[in-house]
Amino acid sequence: MAVMHNGDVCVVLDMQHRTPGNLRAFVQATLRSVRTGKSSDIRFSSTERVDVVPMVTRKMEFSYKDGEDFVFSDPETYETITLPPEIVGDAKNFLVENTTVTVTFVQEKAVQIDLPAAVVLIVADAPEGIRGDSANNVQKTVTLETGITVQVPLFIKTGEKLRIDTRTGKYLERA
Repeated sequence: MAVMHNGDVCVVLDMQHRTPGNLRAFVQATLRSVRTGKSSDIRFSSTERVDVVPMVTRKMEFSYKDGEDFVFSDPETYETITLPPEIVGDAKNFLVENTTVTVTFVQEKAVQIDLPAAVVLIVADAPEGIRGDSANNVQKTVTLETGITVQVPLFIKTGEKLRIDTRTGKYLERA
């Protein structure tokens, strides 16, 4: 959700409702300013009013990386937007061409991207598994096409397609 705070539009990153012992209840929220991009922890009392700002989400596809920035295009209108690495965050580890993501806009400005639950990535480098090393669920570290490393079973080889969970960054299965 997005809210108006101190005359600035902020995206709510995290929120907790707290009721400490003998004190009044309050809401502790982490807000990121759309204008400056800075995050801050704010405490709202239970009587405080907050203005909610409407958010719009659109499905977009990752096109390419332009220097440090990431370029996304709308598959229907072919309109492109360029997002800085601060907004993309850890999602950069799972972005390959034509990956469909959900981009959230507040007042026509992109503020957040959401990845699908799992993506298919190709193994770029996989060391050979050692024979006879299969007493238990032995795993090895491989490097994927985006540069991240993942623990996988010994039978995975270079060039194979793997399904990776984007929330945990762990191997799920062969694709």
